[in-house]
Parts: sequence; C-alpha cells; structure tokens
Amino acid sequence: MSASPDRSVAIRRATAVAAASLALFLMACIALHLLRPDLDPVDSQMSLYLIGAWGPLLQSAYVALGIGMVALGWGLRLAHAPAARSAAALLLFALAGTSLSITAYAWMDLPGVNRSMEGLIHGVSAQGAFLFATTGMAVQALNFLRDPRWRRAARWALPWALLCFASVWVLALWRDAPRGLAQKTVIVLILGWMVCTLRALWMRAR
Repeated sequence: MSASPDRSVAIRRATAVAAASLALFLMACIALHLLRPDLDPVDSQMSLYLIGAWGPLLQSAYVALGIGMVALGWGLRLAHAPAARSAAALLLFALAGTSLSITAYAWMDLPGVNRSMEGLIHGVSAQGAFLFATTGMAVQALNFLRDPRWRRAARWALPWALLCFASVWVLALWRDAPRGLAQKTVIVLILGWMVCTLRALWMRAR
C-alpha cells in the first residue's frame, strides 16, 4: 500500500534532513583531516580533533550527525507498513544522537593528564553513541524483515548492521589496535550503512 500524500511529504523531508546532516558530517571530517596536519590520522582518534583549532567544526558536525540519525529513523518508521513500525529503532537513534552531542562538548582526557569527570563523561557517552547507533541499525534491519517492501533490503542491512555492532566491541577490546585508524574504520562502516539505507528510503519516497 502506498503512503498517503502527507506521509510521503514527511518522509521526503526527513530524508532531505538526514542527507544534509550526513553530508555535513562527511565534509567536516574530510576538511578536519586537511586542516589538522599536526594530528596523525592513523593514531589520532576523532576525539582529539574536538580539542584545539577547528574543534567547533567537529562539534557542529557531531550534532548534525545526531540530527541526521533521528531524521533517518523517523523517515524509516513513516515508510514502513503499520505492522512493521517500531519505536525501538527510532529511540535508539535518538539516544545515539544525544550521546554524540554530549561527546562533542565533553572533552576527552589527554594522555599524561589526571582523569577528570569530563573525560569520564566523554568516554561513556562516546561508547554509548556507538552502541546505541549500531543496536538501532540492527533493530531497524529486523524491521525490514517484517515489511514486504523492505524485505530485500534486509539481506544486506542486517549482516552489515551486525558487523558494525561487532566492530564496536572489537574496537573496545582490542587495545593494541591503532586507535585512530580502528575507530575511523568503525565510523566509516556505520556511515556506509546509513548512506545505503538513506538511498533505499529515498528510492521508495519518490
């Protein structure tokens, strides 16, 4: 069954917001790696780019990504058949976006500096952002299985989401991995899933 005109407009608007937010985040990340040659992209995790020159650019990009995740979750919920709609994925994306925004404005503890409450908040919220986002992706992919129009998308969306969820735990447990490269690989995997899912939503919203 096709969506009502009002719901179709709402889906297109949510898709546009999500696309703009993801694009802003990607462009900001690329720009920061060019603007901060003092940071080694292999060893430096994204949190270090929040501190010092151009930090506000990444803070804004984190907030934008959080908004984009909520917009994507909202658009997907509207696009599903009533029997396949679930608030769980949208709630998890909202929690991920909130955690990401907290991460942006609570700086990490720099090496050699005594641990602080701000650093603790940063670490917990950053890990929460990863876990909420990847769990939301897995839940959303399971929702695809409940909607005949989205069932084919689950063939790639579910294993991809599970890979992202597992990679978060690998990142947390593999302490000897190059922190910057490992973290950025996980981020790329998550963004890739979101971009492909956004494209699938856009194709169905036209």
